[in-house]
Amino acid sequence: MRLNSNGQVTIPIELRRKYDLRAGDEVDVVDDGADLRIVRREGNPTRGRLLARRIRGKATTTLTTDELMGLLRAD
Repeated sequence: MRLNSNGQVTIPIELRRKYDLRAGDEVDVVDDGADLRIVRREGNPTRGRLLARRIRGKATTTLTTDELMGLLRAD
């Protein structure tokens, strides 16, 4: 990563996915003396965020999105 002229860095997508970081999430930069750490600022996660974290990666179906949407929209 490289610091830009505004003092900003972009966290790579694979790390954002791994740690469930989304646009608007708040983080702190912690000075450990020799290193800087980026730490999630824990607030009160929304009910939806908690549910999404609990069910993420647990799908057992092999349906595509289009197939699933077709089932949901069927009369």
